[in-house]
This record gives sequence, C-alpha cells and structure tokens, in this order.
Amino acid sequence: MVNFVLVAGARLGAWAWGEVVPFLSAAGHGVHPLTLSGLADKRGVPAGQATHVQDIVAEVERQGLRDVVLVGHSYSGIPVGQAAERIGDRLARVVFVDSSVPADGESFVSAWPDGGEAVEASIAANGGFWPLAPAAHYDGEGLTGEQIARLVRGSTPHPGATLTEPAVLAGPLGELPATYVLCVMPGAGPDDAEPDEDVAELLNSERWRLVRMDTGHWPMFSQPRELAQVLLDAAVE
Repeated sequence: MVNFVLVAGARLGAWAWGEVVPFLSAAGHGVHPLTLSGLADKRGVPAGQATHVQDIVAEVERQGLRDVVLVGHSYSGIPVGQAAERIGDRLARVVFVDSSVPADGESFVSAWPDGGEAVEASIAANGGFWPLAPAAHYDGEGLTGEQIARLVRGSTPHPGATLTEPAVLAGPLGELPATYVLCVMPGAGPDDAEPDEDVAELLNSERWRLVRMDTGHWPMFSQPRELAQVLLDAAVE
C-alpha cells in the first residue's frame, strides 16, 4: 500500500480528483487529494510559493504518511517537486502529470516565452490573482461540454504570488524517483509530442520515467480511469 497525495493545477482544488480517487482507493491505497491555500475551499487564505510547498509537506506530516506518491498536475508540479525533497524517506515517488517542474531560483512563469510578462500584468490588473480561464480555454483538450462546465464552475482565481515567486531546491531534481506523464492529443504536431527541454534533460536520469497519455492537459477529467492506472503503475516502479 502507498499513500497518494494528489495536487491539481492552477485554479483547482481537491475536488478535481473526484473521478480518480475511487480507482486508487479500490486498489487498496491511501488517497489524499489536497487543496492548496487560496484555492477552492481554502479561498481567501493568503499564499505564496513557499505556502504551497508547506501545504503539501504539512499534509504528509500531519497524517503521518509514509510510502508517499506525490502527484502534481500542471502548475502544482512546482510546489510538489519542492515538497518531494523535503519529506525525506517518506517519499516513494513523484509523479508530474503534464506539469511544470521546479528549477531553483525560477518561478512558474519565468520559463514562459515572454518571461511571464503577460501573466504578471494580468495578476496586477486583477487584485493579485490570476483570473479564471474562459470555457474556450479548454477546447481541443478531449473534454466533453459537461466536463468543461465543471472545470469552469469549480475554478477559483489563483493567488498570483505562487506563480511569480521562485522555487527553492536543495538538490538536483533528477535524483528523485519520478515519473513524468506527458499528455498529447492524438494528431498533435511534432513540437507538442515531446517533453519540454527541461523535462527531457531530467529524463536522462536513471531515476526518471516517461509515460504518454493520448489526451489533453486535464486527464483527471478526460481519462480518469486511465490516469489512475498510470498512477498505480508508477507506484510500483
């Protein structure tokens, strides 16, 4: 048995894992979906990047979890990657689900083509929060209309500081046991079918594995059963 700690991406909370949880629980594992500060049911709680890292570490320590598989989707790969090295021998594996990966001294937006200028401007114009994405943002990601509606309905504005403050790593990320899940829609162009350069470099490590899923960026909605199986497989690597 392992303990899955599930952390969804920007604007989302623990609720986003609702269709994945039953498959993991049925396999006999502990499952702990987590809402980060400032989001969903924790809306209004002040948060920076370090807050989100501590949210994850505190959840593991509060519940006395061991054999932990930390799962970070999208933005949440940044705090999950940092938390993974801080929980020490409690960690079994990290799974990055189509996510960003932390680099010491770099923020979530610093790797964007414009260096994050557009996101930072949006945050400044919206009271310190990254605003909600419109329904059209989810088009072409293998989602049904009902799934898109759930995403839009459940999302909350994202605390801006968590996106712009730098990550802090104590050691090389490639030394962690990790699985990277790359989500690519069928028929996508060659530029989208391979990991980003930073992930590709990490995959040179003997401790990292790559898994591909034929779906869009939100597999917990578009392919929850298949994602659960990927997580179960990663747990026994």
